[in-house]
Formats: sequence, C-alpha cells, structure tokens
Amino acid sequence: MSNQQKGYLEIKEASIWASQYLGKTVTTANISYLVNYGCISAQKDINGKILIPIKELDEYYKVNNIKSIDWQKKLGDDLNWDLSFDYLKEAQTTKHVHRLHPYKGKFIPQLVEYFIDEHTDKFKKDKYFSAGDIILDPFCGSGTTLVQANELGIDAIGIDISQFNALISNSKIAQYDIPALQKEIAHITDQLKQHIIDSGTAAFEKELSDELIIYNNHYFPVPEFKYNVRRGLIDGKSYGEQKAKEFLPIYNNLITKYQILLKQNRQNSFLDIWYTKNIRNEIEIINALINKIENRQIKAILQIILSRTMRSCRATTHADLGTLKDPVMTTYYCTKHGKICKPLFSIFKWWKTYCKDTVTRLQAFDKIRTNSLQYCLAGDSRNIDIIGQLEHINPELAKKVSKKKISGIFTSPPYVGLIDYHEQHAYSYDLFGFDRNDESEIGPLFRGQGYAAQKSYINGITGVLNHCKQFLADDYNIFIVANDKYGLYPHIAENAGMQIINQYKRPVLNRTEKDKGAYSEIIFHLKSK
Repeated sequence: MSNQQKGYLEIKEASIWASQYLGKTVTTANISYLVNYGCISAQKDINGKILIPIKELDEYYKVNNIKSIDWQKKLGDDLNWDLSFDYLKEAQTTKHVHRLHPYKGKFIPQLVEYFIDEHTDKFKKDKYFSAGDIILDPFCGSGTTLVQANELGIDAIGIDISQFNALISNSKIAQYDIPALQKEIAHITDQLKQHIIDSGTAAFEKELSDELIIYNNHYFPVPEFKYNVRRGLIDGKSYGEQKAKEFLPIYNNLITKYQILLKQNRQNSFLDIWYTKNIRNEIEIINALINKIENRQIKAILQIILSRTMRSCRATTHADLGTLKDPVMTTYYCTKHGKICKPLFSIFKWWKTYCKDTVTRLQAFDKIRTNSLQYCLAGDSRNIDIIGQLEHINPELAKKVSKKKISGIFTSPPYVGLIDYHEQHAYSYDLFGFDRNDESEIGPLFRGQGYAAQKSYINGITGVLNHCKQFLADDYNIFIVANDKYGLYPHIAENAGMQIINQYKRPVLNRTEKDKGAYSEIIFHLKSK
C-alpha cells in the first residue's frame, strides 16, 4: 500500500495537492514552514522521507480558506477582495528596494501600481496617470509611491515630516556606484571583524550557541514541541520559562568567563537602554567609519544599512521586536521560535547579511528603473514650498513642476492615534543626530484617538490638501489610503473643497506583528468640486 493510500503525502506531493486545492502556487517551502511551526504534524517513513497527513492538511486549509467569508461578515459585503493581493508571495510585495529598511504602516507596491498605472478593469474603469506625469505623496513614509512611480516612468515628489523617512525614501530611488559601495562595505566589515576578534565576543558567542543547540535539541525537539504546544498537550509558556531558568547558570558562567559587558553605564537615551554594551561599541565603530565617507549617496545608503542592522540587534525578544516592552539581556524562552534564544552580542552577522541584501536589491532595481525623476523633501506638507525647495536640490524636477504642474496625489496619511512615526526609528535619530519633529506629526499615537485628536487630525489632513492644491493641475486626481473607522474623510473632503467620487474598500491581509484579525482600509478617490 502506497503512502498516499495510507493517507500521507511527501513534501513535494503535499505542495502539489495544496496548490490544486487553493488554486494558487503552494511551494515545498510553504509546506515545510507548516511542519516546522507545528501547524501540521509529520512523520518519517522507513527511508527517512517526511510524510504529511492529508487529513491535517485538508483541515488546515479548510479553516484558513474561509477567511474571506468570515471577514466579509465582520467588515461588510462591499469588500473588494481582488485588492487584497492575497495571491502574491512575500518576495513580490517586498521586491527590490522596497525592503531596504523595515517601516510600520507602509502599503504594498502593488496597491500603488494598481491605481497609478494605465490599466483598466471592472473596478478601475479609467486611467488616471501616465508616463511623464508628476505625482505627489505628501506623506511619503518609506517611499513606496516614489519607487513605483519610477518603475512606470512617472515623475514623483514626496514630502515627509520625518528626516529619517526622507533618508529612507531618497536612498531607495538614488543611483549608486556599486563597486565603490562594495569597497566601502568591505573596508568597514574588515574593521568590525578585527574588533570582534580582539574583544573575545566571537569565542563567547560560539560557545553559547553550542550550549543552546544541545539544550534545545533535548528539551525543545523540532517539530514535535511546537506541534504539541499548538494542540494543548504542553503548556509552552510555563514549560519554556522553567527551562529558561534552568539554563541561566550556564549563561551566567559564560558571561563571567569571557567578561562580556551587558548594561551600559548610562540609561539616558534609546541607544543606552536597548543595546548591550558590546553591541553599542560595534555600532559606534561602524558609524565613525561611515562618517568619514565623502560620497553623500554611499554614506546615506550605509546609514540605512546600519539602521536596519541596529533594529535587528535591540536587546529584546524575537516576539517583541516590533513592539518593545522591556530590555532583555539574558537567555529566554522565545514564544516565536519555541525554544531558548539569546540576545545578540555582535552586529556582525546582521551587518554582513544586510550589506549583501542591500547591494542585491539596488542592482535589481537598477535593471528596471526609468529615467524619470523622484525626490522626497523633508518638511511639513501643510506649508512647505515645494518648488522653492526642489530648486536647490533637484532643479530639473522643480522646472517640470513649474511648467506642467502635478497631476495628482497618491498617499496614505497616518491613521488617528496609531503610530508615533519618529519613535519607531528612535535608535537612528539618536545615532545620526537628526532633528525630531514629533509635535508636527498628524495623528500620532501620543495624542490618542479621542474627540480632540480626531478634530486635530481633520484640521491637519485638510491643511495638507489645501496647501498642496496650489501645485496641482486643474483636473487632478487624489487617492488616499485610510482606515477611516471614525468617518473623518467626508469632513476632510468637504473642508478641502473636494468631493469623494469613489471608494475602494479592501481587506488587509498578512499584517505585521501579532494582529491577524479582520481589518480593512478604504482608498478614497477625491476630485475638485
């Protein structure tokens, strides 16, 4: 009797079965992920091949395949499921330069492309922008609109109140001397490597990692442990925390043996609190080397790489990386990975990884980029002199705006009381010395979501639209992506002398961090009255 007749599939067979079941590609890596994270069980045959129970596979996809029905019940029948882009793989939604640096609250590039390219369909019945047009994004964030505009041959201007956001955006669309960049990376990496060898950190990390492998293999076997936790056979939290306590003496002995420095002497800034002393020293070494670089573009992209590295090396658990709770400087039970994990004591691995990844992404974008012009200005969209600023930075783009005017806007403003945008990159503000403009943010988390915050938000967004109108062509099109749960955008449109002529409501899937609940947003299409 074959394995399939017994109710089992090999990994490759399971990927084919799931692809046919869902009507979209499910890779062997997708199936392996389900096994490794305990979503489904697995066993080995006499030849050592992994076998997947067909019944469990069917149950898993049956439960997950009813999401659209469940979400429509919660969010309404007017959801445009096509705009969920649920058929895309992560590699497509984070293509080329779009993943140069993490950023909360950004939209996927395919959503921007859907509205600014020239295609039409049953939902989007007209084209609104063409190659050669100019688009404005007054809440530029990490530059998604600028990058997609470049792909389509559309000129674009971004504005953001955050100087760091402007750095991210401009680093994405800049052109680089790749060999020169690689030379600088190699020099910095060599200097960092030598420091790590001299400090003894490498030997410490190796011995600690070896101890953890032995310990985790014994007490947290893969995939059995996660599978048993998911099915309630083991209380993962209490079991894990107990085993973490039992491992601590081993960890503390190694800290003493190698004289590893943990807490810093000061606790005044983000950099003081959220990084071990070892990590902080390495960050300062790289930053000092970057500051010596004369090429401004190379210096900027290396700052982005360092910032991305710093984010991954904060003294916190893997599960709390996106939303920091308390600094963690000992080994701990990791709910994300289902085993004992350790804090980082060197940035070397992540620095090397992100350097390589960044160069690869820049080269990929170079192959498809157009000669269109994009730039993100750092400033307040309620009062910034767009043309005046551009004349000093990008005269050619300033000339185009003066002559042709801007065709429209595609943007996603902050949501009311959801994110403090300066705070999410506090480590970079501390290190690079950028000015913070927290008080000028529209709808920040620290102002809450009450009546006063909503009123301030309406005034803020209205102010942006009214100011930007003077730079727009008469027959402009404005697309605003928003989760308008308080119903503020009809008031905003009225106050700005505009009308909402259409709304596209889309489910938002694969949200970041831990919130996987039903969630939607609306793309408002505004024109002049």
